[in-house]
Amino acid sequence: MFSHTEDDVRGKDKPLAAPVGSVDEVAALVIRAQAGDLSAFDSIMSLYRERLYSVIYNMTFNHDDAADLTQEAFVKAFRSLKKFKGKSSFFTWLYRIGVNMTLSFLQRKKTRKFFSFEQVSEENATNKDFEKLSSTEFSSVKNTLLNELHEKLNEALQKLSDKHRTIVVLFEIDGLSHREIATIMKCTEGTVRSRLHYAKIQLQSLLSDYLK
Repeated sequence: MFSHTEDDVRGKDKPLAAPVGSVDEVAALVIRAQAGDLSAFDSIMSLYRERLYSVIYNMTFNHDDAADLTQEAFVKAFRSLKKFKGKSSFFTWLYRIGVNMTLSFLQRKKTRKFFSFEQVSEENATNKDFEKLSSTEFSSVKNTLLNELHEKLNEALQKLSDKHRTIVVLFEIDGLSHREIATIMKCTEGTVRSRLHYAKIQLQSLLSDYLK
């Protein structure tokens, strides 16, 4: 399930492009926002709100919490705008704020719910066991099995630490590179790789009985 590598997903040494907005466009908006232009910051929010919300939701598995934390992240980003010096991309800087706020929230609330891999159904579309269930008369059975697999994944992911789960979210779900995750999490790329490797081993172990 997690056997593919970063190179398999994105191509060796290929950097991840910012999701929306050109570099020059975002830089111009940031400069205007730093000068107090609220409309410029509104434009920044429009560019990044959906993807930041998605990341936070995949860390909390709660729409209300994700909406609140996304809003709080933008408020903090606005208040801290003048501290942004452009050493990293604005996208990475904003992600760091959102991820750190969410980790703090999870630590306070001791939230142990987590996301379900929505792509599980796609990953299993080529699995021989699931191909056997592809006919119409077995569609309800297939859906039941997929729902059960989602539930098992949730249970396994709940047992990972917040930091390990966050790295799984950023890498497997949001598609960030090891380098970008290291910047967001304020750790080395080696730490990211080791945590991701550990998380995958733990998940495989926790799911071993179910996936036999």
